[in-house]
Amino acid sequence: MNLSFQKLFYALATVFALFAILILAKSILIPLAFALFMSFILFPLTKKFESWGLNKILAAFLSILTVILIIGGGIFLFSTQLIELSKELSNFEDRIIRAFADITLYVNKNVNIISNLEKNELSDKIKDWFNESAGSLVSKTFTTTATFLAGLLGTIIFTFLILIYRHGFTQALMGFSPEDKRERVLKMFKSVQQVGQRYLSGMLLLIIIIGLANSIGLWIIGLDNPFLFGFLAAFLSIVPYVGTALGAIIPILYAFVSYDSLWPVLAVAILLWAVQLITDNFLSPKIVGGSLHINALVAILSLIIGGLVWGVAGMILFLPFAAMLKVFCEEYEELKPIALLIGNQNYKEKNSGSKFIKRRFTKVKGWFSKF
Repeated sequence: MNLSFQKLFYALATVFALFAILILAKSILIPLAFALFMSFILFPLTKKFESWGLNKILAAFLSILTVILIIGGGIFLFSTQLIELSKELSNFEDRIIRAFADITLYVNKNVNIISNLEKNELSDKIKDWFNESAGSLVSKTFTTTATFLAGLLGTIIFTFLILIYRHGFTQALMGFSPEDKRERVLKMFKSVQQVGQRYLSGMLLLIIIIGLANSIGLWIIGLDNPFLFGFLAAFLSIVPYVGTALGAIIPILYAFVSYDSLWPVLAVAILLWAVQLITDNFLSPKIVGGSLHINALVAILSLIIGGLVWGVAGMILFLPFAAMLKVFCEEYEELKPIALLIGNQNYKEKNSGSKFIKRRFTKVKGWFSKF
C-alpha cells in the first residue's frame, strides 16, 4: 500500500482551514446553521401554505410567525413561575451560602485545612465575594443577552431567506455536479434535509415527553414550580451528556435549599435519573436515534469538538452535522470509509445492552401475566 504524503498534507491542511473558518466566522455561521435547521422544520409547513395559493414570501412569513407565537406562548406560560422564583432569589442565596459554609466547616473539621475557621466569618467572606462578582456578572449577562438577541434576529432573517430562495439554492448546488448525476445529487440533498428534519422533530417530541414526565413527578413530590423545572431539564437535554447533568442539578439544588430533609432531594434525583434512564434506553433510540445512525464515539467527539469550536451552539449542532456528513459521504465511493467510521451499522450486533434490558422487561411482564 502506497501512502501519498502530498495527499495527506492536503487533507490535513483542508481540515485545519475548515476549523479556522468555523472559529473565525462563527458569528455568522452559527445563526446560519440554526437557520438551516429551522428551514428544515418549516419546509413542510411552508409548502402547505403555498398549496393554499399563497406566494413564497407570505408562506415563509406565516411559517416563521407560527413558530414565534408558539415560543412566545411557552415563555408566557412559564413567566409567572419565573417571577415567583426571582422574588425568592435572595432567600435562596442566603440558604446556599449557609449550606456551603456548613459543608466547608465540616470538611475543614475533618481535614484541618484552616485553623480557627468560624461559620460567621466564612459566611461574610462568601457574601463579600458574591457582591464583588455581581458587577462583572451583570455586565457579562448583558453582553451575552445582546449577542443572543443579535444571533436570534440573524437566525430569523436567514431562515426567511432560505425558505424563499430554496429552489434557487438547490439548482445552484446541483450545477456543480455533472448533468448525468444531478438526479442522484438531488436525492442526496433530500436525504440530508430529511435527516435534519427528523432529528429536530424527534428532539421536540422528546422534550415534550421528558418535560411532562419530569413535571408530573416533581408535582407529586411537592416541589415548587414543577413544570418550570421539569421542562427546563427537558430543554437542557438538547445538549447531550452535559445538558442532561445540568438539567438534573438545578432542581436537585433547588430542593436542597428548599427543604430541611434530604428525602425530597433524593426523590428528585431518583425521579430525574429514572426518566433519563427510560429515555436513553427506550424513547431516544426510537424517536431520535433512528434519524442519526451514528456511533457513540462520533457522538461524543461531536460534542467535544462542537463545544471547543462554537461553545453551547456547537454542542447542539455538531451531532446532526455528523449525521448529515454521513449521508453526504455515502454518495461518493472515495468518502464511503468516512461514512463507515461515522455510522453505527458495524456496531449493532455487539451492542446488546438495550436488548438485554428489553428481554428482562419481557420476562418480568410474562411472569406477572402468569401470576
